[in-house]
Amino acid sequence: MNLQNRFSLLENLGHHILNKVDEWEQTIQKAYQKNTWFTPEFIELSARHIATHYLQKDALEKWANSYSITNDITQKKVGIVMAGNIPLVGFHDFLCAFISGHKQVIKLSSKDDVLLPYLMQQMILENKDVENEVIFADRLSGLDAYIATGSNNSSRYFEQYFGKYPHIIRCNRTSVAILKGDENKGELEKLSDDIHLYFGLGCRNVTKIYVPEEYDFVPLIKAMDKYKYFEDHHKYKNNFDYQLSLLLLNHQFYMTNGCTLLTENKNVFSPISTVHYEYYWDAGLLTKQLEENGDLQSIIGKDFIPFGQAQQPGLTQYADGVDTMDFLVHLSQVRKSY
Repeated sequence: MNLQNRFSLLENLGHHILNKVDEWEQTIQKAYQKNTWFTPEFIELSARHIATHYLQKDALEKWANSYSITNDITQKKVGIVMAGNIPLVGFHDFLCAFISGHKQVIKLSSKDDVLLPYLMQQMILENKDVENEVIFADRLSGLDAYIATGSNNSSRYFEQYFGKYPHIIRCNRTSVAILKGDENKGELEKLSDDIHLYFGLGCRNVTKIYVPEEYDFVPLIKAMDKYKYFEDHHKYKNNFDYQLSLLLLNHQFYMTNGCTLLTENKNVFSPISTVHYEYYWDAGLLTKQLEENGDLQSIIGKDFIPFGQAQQPGLTQYADGVDTMDFLVHLSQVRKSY
């Protein structure tokens, strides 16, 4: 396949997603039955974002041209270990490898092993060459390079297994928001999206907010009511009840709308159903500290990524700030770890 073939295949895949054919809708239901964190609403949201932000031909061409990608590359075999925290979270890694022209062997998470194989099958039906370039496997070995995403614990194993090869290894990340105290209702509702989409399981979800002294939490708590229907999701509700019990047992102060907990805590990571907050006095100093924090994927706020866009990354917004496409394009020369 030449580059134009790849662009056309991806563009057609985007049309397939947006057309909501019966087979795709059935696949969504199958993925939800296997992993109830993947509600049809959130699967469709993730897939729609991929179709509209990643699979537009003009955007793909501009992206590829910025790396001077050509048809005469030296093809390598790249192993990709995908996470499974939100639907199709590993799609961008697949896309980078596919556009750069490398053969990829993908190990899927057991939590998300329904959606991507279906989408690949649609591409194979259109061009059988895809079958030789995208392979799914339970074990990855004997490959030229690796991209692996997982927890802090699993990253140590990835380093052990893949460390002698060119690699990108990603660990736990999360996102935070800085509030000034003058946010309007619309901005707070968008912040609520940044917190709650995908039940807060993504590395781009806001798990902690920084607020000025004497901040009024009431408007924010009201904005979170948009997601009170999470009470009907048994896994989320179990997490909420457990975290509430811990706060009560430890006599810790908290605020809640009955669905989401707000509690003061210095940790940027928070459990499902809980948002941490911390007061700040110097915005400049806080920004400097956060920008140096290696645990952060993104910062949301009026002077940062706009409210409501935490879960809408573009083609050039790479996980952990590591340029995956650059790594793949220059794979034959890569000798360092990313």
